Amino acid sequence: MTELLAQTTPRIDLAPIGPELLLLLTGLLVLIGAAFVPRAHGALLLISLAGVIAAAAASIPLWSWGGERTVLGGTVVADRFSVVIRLVILAVAALGLILGHHYYTRTGEGRGEFYALVLICALGMTLFSASAELITAFLALEILSLSLYVLAATSRRLAASEASMKYFLLGSFSSAFFLFGVAMAYGATGTTRLSDVATALSGQTGSRALALTAMALLAVGFAFKVSVVPFHMWTPDVYQGAPTPVTAFMSAGTKVAAFGALIRVFDTALQPLTWDWTPLLWALAAVTVVVGSFLAIAQSDIKRMLAYSSIAHAGFIMTGLTAAGQDGISAALFYLVAYAAMIVGAFAVVMLVSERGEERTSLASYGGLARRSPLLAGLMTVFLLSMAGIPPAAGFIAKVQVFRAAISAGHWELALIGVLASVVAAFFYIRVLVLMYMQEPVGEAHPDRSAAPVLGAAVAAALTLVLGVFPGLVAGLLDKASVLRW
Repeated sequence: MTELLAQTTPRIDLAPIGPELLLLLTGLLVLIGAAFVPRAHGALLLISLAGVIAAAAASIPLWSWGGERTVLGGTVVADRFSVVIRLVILAVAALGLILGHHYYTRTGEGRGEFYALVLICALGMTLFSASAELITAFLALEILSLSLYVLAATSRRLAASEASMKYFLLGSFSSAFFLFGVAMAYGATGTTRLSDVATALSGQTGSRALALTAMALLAVGFAFKVSVVPFHMWTPDVYQGAPTPVTAFMSAGTKVAAFGALIRVFDTALQPLTWDWTPLLWALAAVTVVVGSFLAIAQSDIKRMLAYSSIAHAGFIMTGLTAAGQDGISAALFYLVAYAAMIVGAFAVVMLVSERGEERTSLASYGGLARRSPLLAGLMTVFLLSMAGIPPAAGFIAKVQVFRAAISAGHWELALIGVLASVVAAFFYIRVLVLMYMQEPVGEAHPDRSAAPVLGAAVAAALTLVLGVFPGLVAGLLDKASVLRW
């Protein structure tokens, strides 16, 4: 009887989901603490940061994981790719927690649920990119999406409630597309495990028509989450209406998680259909970099401008992914790391310039910022130059790498479109620089100079510069992480 049980009982190895378990336990602890001690925001922040640090510490040993490639019945994959994505998301979550604590303390809208929601959302993000099975990926997608819907409304402003509702309605559509794609993939191959889907499609045992339909529906679901044109409609309104620290966390974390999951699904499960989905990504990338860059020019609000900028960056990342394989994945990973640093840092400066809540987010508010706060102006300069792709910031290296990957795959036309779009995008970044350094201050505005958020922005700026000057510090690690296990 003992031998029979040993043969039939599956081995349960929880180490590959240790980070997610730590985030879950910390989130529950913070939620309970918020219910009993609602005003102890400092303690809740420290507990939340401790949980994030513990999750990061649990992720690092997985780099040299020698166990099974997938665990928990083949639902979660243990590889270096998931380790990199986890660490980036956890770093973004830590900065989001710090910015959120300062923001809500300053506005008097502090809620303990904020910390728990960020932790649970980070859990969904990390699990989304580490899923080895489509249903697990969908569940993770819902965890992160529902958390973000609520986070977007964690303010008494009407604009925040409106942003949350818009995000919920359009996010529901994207989830529906993704779920229909999962159903079509199952109909085509009889399985939802990524490795088994790839095997079925390689052996041409499944329905090709259903497989192509699944590919299209999954692409639409991912396109909503990463904000590529024409599925970007929610992005400017939600970025503008949501509280700035939530926008910072959302803009970086969601894009990193969604691109991580997209890479895993398309470069593993749908790898036999590479010749079919490459033209689709090519078209989405081309339209996105052009539309995002041109529409950003017309914006008069810094948060909306950064929203369209993030749309354009999604197109640049997708440009690298048109080179299916290790080169494209490595280029996309470097871009995601650089993007996360510069976008979180930029929104941190936006929060500090806004003084209190969302009072000063117009571009005119940045007039004379270099005279009012040279430090904030200097930090914003680093982020804007990086987003424009100007050396020595990381954004320049990131764009060079995705363009190189696209050209090596024979997509030189797409790289040319990206270069021209980058020239256009430089206009609205330089416009902000002109306002900061060449105009006189307007009014009696006094930017916030609180230590914690300024330090967070400074760390992001330092990382942006270090990756631009010494990209080799992470290039080797990202090359190893770009080999997906399946």
